[in-house]
Amino acid sequence: MTTEITTLANGLRVVSHHMPHLETLSLGVWVATGARHEKASEHGISHFLEHMAFKGTARRSAQAIAEEIENIGGELNAATSLENTAYFARVLKGDEGPALDILADILQHSMFDADELEREREVILQEIAATRDSPDDIAYDLLQEAAFPDQPVGRAILGTTATVKSFDRPSLEAFMAQHYSPERMVVSAAGAIHHDRFVRHAEALFGGLPQQGARVGEAALYRGGVRASDRRFEQSHLLLGFEAPSYHAQDFFAAQVFSGLFGGGMSSRLFQEVRERRGLCYSIYSSAWALADTGLFSIHAATGADMMTELSEVVARELAQIARTGAGEAEIARAKAQLKAGLLMGLESSGARAEQMARHLIAYDRVLTTEELIQGVDRVGSGDVKTFAERLVAGAPSVAVVGSGRRSAGEAARFAGMLGAKV
Repeated sequence: MTTEITTLANGLRVVSHHMPHLETLSLGVWVATGARHEKASEHGISHFLEHMAFKGTARRSAQAIAEEIENIGGELNAATSLENTAYFARVLKGDEGPALDILADILQHSMFDADELEREREVILQEIAATRDSPDDIAYDLLQEAAFPDQPVGRAILGTTATVKSFDRPSLEAFMAQHYSPERMVVSAAGAIHHDRFVRHAEALFGGLPQQGARVGEAALYRGGVRASDRRFEQSHLLLGFEAPSYHAQDFFAAQVFSGLFGGGMSSRLFQEVRERRGLCYSIYSSAWALADTGLFSIHAATGADMMTELSEVVARELAQIARTGAGEAEIARAKAQLKAGLLMGLESSGARAEQMARHLIAYDRVLTTEELIQGVDRVGSGDVKTFAERLVAGAPSVAVVGSGRRSAGEAARFAGMLGAKV
């Protein structure tokens, strides 16, 4: 199995990984543009574009796009994140040409028909409305806003009702013209794929895209703070966040190992203490995600409103303890094993491998080898974990509480105060 990379004359990168045991392949186009690249008036436009991509081109109607990919047994999808937008497909061996032709068509010749635009606008407005009925979604949006206030990184990817209602064909075309340039795009495939043939398809379909020059987004600035919703739900959701390393930082892997041992699985400290010993909630977990210039470590738990006080006290105490005493070698080894297993199991999927290669090229300008990733995990020692924990508790926390009605704001402020924040 080999990974091959070719850069076209216009700067577009084509990467593939041949997996000879597969009879299918995953392929897609990843664009280094996402929600954090939007102006305030464009809030949500990356996600809107993702939806509109499948609604018709100069050559194909929306129905024709669906029928054409399914005629060859394939499937299409797309996704928007803070830093990237992806358009991808999975097809049978030998069908990369038709699939890539559809992706090239929707990315270069979408019509943004007025009727289709209005229909999809209503779909997205319903999607936004659905998040308002989800305490998890509300809480995560509030946490992100608390961590990165008044900046693109702190805004919800979907946009707002007002901004979504403002988008029209000229605004969509202008955003694509500015951001969807070949030097910001990666065409990636993994599975039953042959690189040279894949490159010929990409050259024919994307080789005429003109370069636009580098775009620099607004730098993220972590601040921390407290947010709450007075909505009442069956459970109260507690979210805690701290600034975490970017994916370029030396302690990136330390953050991943720490997250795994602290709240990453059933053997983690939080799960054992909060769920197993005290029965304070059904699930509790932590995560550490990274961007180009920052990251966010978060803890999420949901419980009954009458148990919020004890839950927050236990979480604060566990954080203070691990920062004071560090983690044992056995739990560090267990967290490393979970990380490595997750990585290797994931890469058995052609879709996961195609996505990883594209994201690496966008982030690092090269594809990191599996060996490099494993070594990064293995290099993390007990001192690295303790240093990371110390830096967390010394930093400004972000706290969001949802579900306790009018008590939520007080619970959030009290928890932040326990963590040393001035509120």
